[in-house]
Amino acid sequence: MLGDLSARPALLLVRAAHPRQAVATAVVLATAAAVAGRPLREVGLVAATVLVGQSALGWADDLTDRRSDERHRPAKPLARGVLDPGTVWFALTCAVLLVVPLAVAHGRRAAAAYLSLLAISALGDRLLHGRVLSFVPWVASFALYPAFLAYGGWNGAGVTTPPTPAMVALAAALGLGVHVLLALPGLVTDHEAGKRSLPMVLALRLGTPRLLLLAGVFTTAVVVGILIAGRTVGLT
Repeated sequence: MLGDLSARPALLLVRAAHPRQAVATAVVLATAAAVAGRPLREVGLVAATVLVGQSALGWADDLTDRRSDERHRPAKPLARGVLDPGTVWFALTCAVLLVVPLAVAHGRRAAAAYLSLLAISALGDRLLHGRVLSFVPWVASFALYPAFLAYGGWNGAGVTTPPTPAMVALAAALGLGVHVLLALPGLVTDHEAGKRSLPMVLALRLGTPRLLLLAGVFTTAVVVGILIAGRTVGLT
């Protein structure tokens, strides 16, 4: 019975969307919107927008890395050949067509910020994933999240108050920490594939255990800084 369920295209499609990262990002952004005092309907809109956007990034990532995954990450649905690439392309197209109106529903400025961060993430993953500048799209895209939240409104009625520089800087730093932490489990595979991302370079110099400790401490410190900044300078 479990084998039949795992073979269903819908479940395989969900797996290819990197669901844990998508759900976690949506929950964090929705929580941030709630803490910032946004109404419940706007919190839900934030969650829906981010969930669709992150799913699109997950599908794009698996399509981009399909050939490499066949050699180094064969457990992925696309790499195993149990999920048709055409199905993933269709889902990705639908997600892109859906995320645009969802983003616009927050207002023009918020939409520009969110769609820009999606484009930066997608292009960065394709061009810089295996290079020492792999951190750049993470830092740049995370730096746009405060603008997405600050400018957002309901039914396109976004506000014009920009995010505080402190929040932008802390969000960018969080992107760096998250990038390193998420890359650590796949460093052995990336090394076999000949990739030299920033986490790979740091791990080769410092050792993976030490890098894990440093990245964990750094990310925790940034999160604490965001909480403090939220209570002092605020989001906007």
